[in-house]
Amino acid sequence: MELTIFATILSFIIVLLIGPIVIPLLKIFKFGQNIREEGPKSHLKKAGTPTMGGLMFIISLIISVLALSSKMSSALWIALITTVGYGFIGLLDDSLKIIRKQNLGLRAYQKLIGQITFALILSIYAYNNPDIGSMVHIPYTTKFIDLGSFYIPFMVFVVVGTTNAVNLTDGLDGLAASVTLIICVFFAIVTYGLKRQDLSLFCGALAGGLLGFLKYNAYPAQVFMGDTGSLALGGAISALAILLKMPFIIVIVGVIYVVETLSVIIQVISFKLTKKRVFKMAPLHHHYEQLGWHETKIVAWFSIFTAIFCLIGFLAISF
Repeated sequence: MELTIFATILSFIIVLLIGPIVIPLLKIFKFGQNIREEGPKSHLKKAGTPTMGGLMFIISLIISVLALSSKMSSALWIALITTVGYGFIGLLDDSLKIIRKQNLGLRAYQKLIGQITFALILSIYAYNNPDIGSMVHIPYTTKFIDLGSFYIPFMVFVVVGTTNAVNLTDGLDGLAASVTLIICVFFAIVTYGLKRQDLSLFCGALAGGLLGFLKYNAYPAQVFMGDTGSLALGGAISALAILLKMPFIIVIVGVIYVVETLSVIIQVISFKLTKKRVFKMAPLHHHYEQLGWHETKIVAWFSIFTAIFCLIGFLAISF
């Protein structure tokens, strides 16, 4: 556990130190956020706020893991590769948005190809790893089921779905970072309980990076994580769940990711079928904004619900 704590502290310090360097650089190169015209009008004042801030906790994660891991396990490597890989997709997406000066980066099919590629790498690794294979844990039981030939396509669906869900959650100052920080702490405790020091170190480093990032991303945000950060976080959470043979746990501890995604799906289906909207605006956090809730209140409540569901998630695991 000591290494996990050291990784958390080191990653936290790294982000605090590089923040005053990275943020001004993003401003100099005019890497400012373009705000969606169809989004809340109150967000228009955020236009120009530096984006791609996710680079800060990705950098701190890489440095902390490489510096403190005496021997990089294959699982640790694949978790790092998945996180950085998805971060790279997000970086390309953010870069194109800035170049085009509009909230449109990679085309949907281009982003999907990249996401599926890294999801396949992770899924094939897990499937061929004798310690993982095609077995997955059933929450609240001691049982595992063998997905057999359905394992790889199902895991690709899990990874791509999770990364896009985290991306949808990243819509308010500090929201995605706060929710994912709590989930990282959950996985840090789980990996420690399962004696997976390698992945526990990874969780600690990511949690520390997010904790430091919140110093700059909490309301009013000095920097946004962008798709660079949100896709990287989705990749990291997916990798942890799959490497621990617990993909279903994401639905429990990542309840905010789930409801944010469902709100968008419900809104789209309802409008196409009935021309009526269920929510004032989707994703769900914008609905509460339209009801008059302040960003900080929404972030606080979503974080509280995440913490509660993480506690419920502990009950689903047999150490």
